[in-house]
Amino acid sequence: MDFIEELKWRGLLFDKMPGIDEQLSSKMVTGYVGFDPTAPSLGIGNLVPIMLLVHFQKAGHKPIALVGGSTGMIGDPSGKSAERNLLSIEQLRINEKKVKEQLQKFLNFDSGSNSAELVNNYDWMKDYTFLDFLRDVGKHLTVNYMMAKDSVKSRLETGISFTEFSYQLLQGYDFYWLYKNMGCTLQLGGSDQWGNMTAGTELVRRMGDGEAWCITCPLVTKADGTKFGKSESGNVWLDRHMTSPYKFYQFWLNVTDIDAENFIKIYTLLSKEEIDSLIAEHHKAPHLRVLQKALAREVTSMVHSVEDYEQAVAASNLLFGNGTTEQLKQMDEELLLSVMEGVMQVEVSKDVALNADIIELLSLQTNNQIFSSKSEARKMIQGGGVAINKTKIDEQKTLVESDLLNNQYILVQKGKKNYILLKIK
Repeated sequence: MDFIEELKWRGLLFDKMPGIDEQLSSKMVTGYVGFDPTAPSLGIGNLVPIMLLVHFQKAGHKPIALVGGSTGMIGDPSGKSAERNLLSIEQLRINEKKVKEQLQKFLNFDSGSNSAELVNNYDWMKDYTFLDFLRDVGKHLTVNYMMAKDSVKSRLETGISFTEFSYQLLQGYDFYWLYKNMGCTLQLGGSDQWGNMTAGTELVRRMGDGEAWCITCPLVTKADGTKFGKSESGNVWLDRHMTSPYKFYQFWLNVTDIDAENFIKIYTLLSKEEIDSLIAEHHKAPHLRVLQKALAREVTSMVHSVEDYEQAVAASNLLFGNGTTEQLKQMDEELLLSVMEGVMQVEVSKDVALNADIIELLSLQTNNQIFSSKSEARKMIQGGGVAINKTKIDEQKTLVESDLLNNQYILVQKGKKNYILLKIK
């Protein structure tokens, strides 16, 4: 597998330094990507550089995933119009641990000579004194050189602190440290990181009398030009407790046709032949959303698990397809509430719920959001338009303990798409 050619057809190559092609074709190269723990989870924006490392390893090279325990304390000014809020040391350490756990899921750490490695720049920076760092590292880059970087130039009018101004020195030193101690000669990252990355190659040249290279990928945007990586409710995270697997699956399932064609190349490991076949099939019947379904399947299975993907599909069928009572009962509370987010919820006491017949329950004055009267409820039930937990009912139905989902919920369905979740207290 040719790493550069793989990046090209997938739309993952933005820029590269001269000479790296020869390096990659002649030997195993060690390369790294840095991830600052600025949140307790990586987001789908981080999936792009993660995929760079995955393809890099599949091409036979050695990947290093760097968690920025020290750089995260400073804050990267790249792409930011204002100063970042600094996180507490305690929060950073928590974030570090969680980010490490996530990165370990994507790379092979037991594959012989090109096994992936996970490092933390806090390990080599924590005992480095400020004066020593200025003497050893700061003297190699001029202020003019540092101010010429886009991440700095874009902030000259609004202002940039010395803290963030110095970020490129820290990231550059990471590259030099990895070069010196781990033989790392390549840094991979987003196009907005070019200035920080080339500062690293400059330090390798000046401090180590060596040569190093950079490869960048484009910043992913949607077809309308807007930044990709957020849903209507905010960031889409890789942590299941911050973005549930169901919501994660739905996010990919709902991208546009044009975006699906691009994203399936960027965010999956499907081959060119498989993707070309899916695109051709999609063009024949766009309404079947073949591309979106394949994209959602591949990314959800990779980030979470095949089981989570299958549960997300089953959950989607409950609201939008032909889900069954059995599937509903198999859902744990987390998945159930995730699926039912946005569905009206009504609280009912357990005594009332388990002692009233169904018509009385659904037409209680406190539940008039469901039915406004007994006659309305009876008419719709007799017409086969009401289901409890995905099973159509008749008016003789009385709820019992076994009807409760996770011991406290009842799902009422009016018609095809109108749902109410009863929370039994």
